[in-house]
Amino acid sequence: MSRLRLGLLGCGGIGARHLGAAAKRPDELEVVACCGRDPERTAAFARQHGGTPYTDVVRMLDESTLDLLIVATPPYARTGEAELAASRGVHLLVEKPIALDLPTARRMVEAVEAANVRAAVGFMYRFGDAVARWRALEATGETGPVGLFAGSYHCNALHAPWWRERARSGGQMLEQVIHLIDLVRLFMGEPDTVYARAANLFHHDTPGYDVEDVSAIVFGWDDGRIANLNASNAAIPGRWQKEWRLVAERHTGRFEDWNNAVLTRTAPDVADENVAGVTDPFVAQLADLAAAIREGRPPMVPLAEGEASLRLALAARQSADERREIRLSDGV
Repeated sequence: MSRLRLGLLGCGGIGARHLGAAAKRPDELEVVACCGRDPERTAAFARQHGGTPYTDVVRMLDESTLDLLIVATPPYARTGEAELAASRGVHLLVEKPIALDLPTARRMVEAVEAANVRAAVGFMYRFGDAVARWRALEATGETGPVGLFAGSYHCNALHAPWWRERARSGGQMLEQVIHLIDLVRLFMGEPDTVYARAANLFHHDTPGYDVEDVSAIVFGWDDGRIANLNASNAAIPGRWQKEWRLVAERHTGRFEDWNNAVLTRTAPDVADENVAGVTDPFVAQLADLAAAIREGRPPMVPLAEGEASLRLALAARQSADERREIRLSDGV
C-alpha cells in the first residue's frame, strides 16, 4: 500500500499537532510539503516536521503532487486555497471554523462536492473513546433520547494576536465553543432556537482584544429539549477545561473530556461505567480520513459538518449581539 502524500498549509501550533499525528501513521502518510508565510520560520518548521518548505501554496500544489492537504491557517487567512486544492483532486482536512461566514463556508463545501474529493473538518472531539462509547450505547437504544446537554469551555490565555480580534478569529464562540456546539448537534440534532449573551469583561483594556471573554448560550428545541453552554477566557491560566454532561431518558454522562467519562445507567436500575480512554483524536481523525480516501467513502466528520456547526455558532453570536432569541429556521 503506497503512502498518501501529505501537505500542510499553516505552520503554527495546530499545524505541528497535525504533523505530529501524521508521524504516528508512517505506513499511511508521508509528509512531503509545508507552506507558511515567513520563509525562515517555514524552513525551520520543515526541518523539524518534514517536507519541502514553501511560501506559495500554488507552487506547492504544482510541485508536490499531494494526495491530502491539511488547512491549518487561521480562518481569516483562507482565501480559496482549499477550493483550489480540491479542484486539483487533492483531499482535505480543514481546521475549524472552516470560515468566518456562511457564504464562504458554502463555497468551500460546494467546491469539494463538485470535485468529488474526501474532505473532513477538524472536530476531533468526536473521535474520543468516551464519545464513541456513548454513541455505541445510543445506537443500541440503551440511552434513550438526550434531553439536556450542559457544557463548558474555560481557559485563560492571550492566545495569538489574530485570535483576540473578532474580525480575524470570529471570537471564542467560533474558535473554541464551536467544538461543544458540534457535540450538541452530534448528540441532539439540529435545534430550533438560540439565545446567547457575551461580553468582554476582563480584557477591555488589553490592546487589540475585542472578542468576548465570557459567554453563555441556550439552544432550544420545540419539543422541550435544551442545551446550555458557558465559556470564559478568564479562568485558570495554563489550563484548558472542556467538559459536558448529558441527561438522557435512561442514561447520564459526565464527560471530563473526549476520552474520559462516567456513564450512568439510570433505568431500570442504576449502574456506573467508567470510561478512561487513551485515543489521540488527532491521530484517529487522520486515520479515518486516510481510510476514507482509500475506500472512496465519506470521512466520519465531513466538511459539511463544519458548515452546519458554524451556522449555529454564528447564530449564537448574532443572538448575543442583538440580545434576542433567534429562530434558526428564519434562515440565519
